[in-house]
Amino acid sequence: MTFKSSTAEIPEARLTPRHIAIIMDGNGRWARQRMLPRVAGHKRGVESVRATVRACIERGVEHLTLFAFSSENWRRPAAEVDTLMELFVIALEREVDKLHQNGVRLRIVGNLERFGPRLNKLIKAGEELTRNNTRLTLNIAANYGGRWDILQAVNSLLLDRGASEPISEADIASRLCLADCPEPDLFIRTGGEQRISNFLLWQLAYTELYFTDTLWPDFDEAVLGEAIASYRRRERRFGRTSDQLIEAAAKS
Repeated sequence: MTFKSSTAEIPEARLTPRHIAIIMDGNGRWARQRMLPRVAGHKRGVESVRATVRACIERGVEHLTLFAFSSENWRRPAAEVDTLMELFVIALEREVDKLHQNGVRLRIVGNLERFGPRLNKLIKAGEELTRNNTRLTLNIAANYGGRWDILQAVNSLLLDRGASEPISEADIASRLCLADCPEPDLFIRTGGEQRISNFLLWQLAYTELYFTDTLWPDFDEAVLGEAIASYRRRERRFGRTSDQLIEAAAKS
């Protein structure tokens, strides 16, 4: 299923976001504040992932996209990158069955070519096991970049068409990694930074942005609730005026 773009039509307004996207920032700083190695922050961050998945299921969120590893994160020290890859492997080995039992569909989105065979095998197995689950779609963005996503979508179209026809916005949208998910209603970034950092550049066009100083390992259901409460106070106009929203509400 391909969802239409918010620039092409007005999405349905909901009190609970259908899709939440999160940049999980602050693992290293959390560890440093406690005089622990950075890996301790990443390990603790896995617990926050579990809590967030659980809270989204309970609140009726349909899609959750977590930015786990960006295409720029390869610039980090090699030892840290190796540790992150090993944690990814361990998480897949330990968590996939639990996700499946809870009706969660797992998808890993990004350029997976750089990952080793062991990791790719686990990714494929996890996606296959959970592919028919419908309670929540959990997208893990790994070796993902927003510009890469747009570029691979365009290249996919060009290969199919032989570059003989103009490419439309809908064409590109249909080839993006999250083409079968609605655009995020709410974007959350933890850790105090206020950047999108090459995450879902296309999909975040009309997403409500929420930034919190909470470091990712401390992120829990209460902080998620604060973000959703902020979202509910927003006026989602999608290019319209406030008066038009009032008129539309009166007619409904």
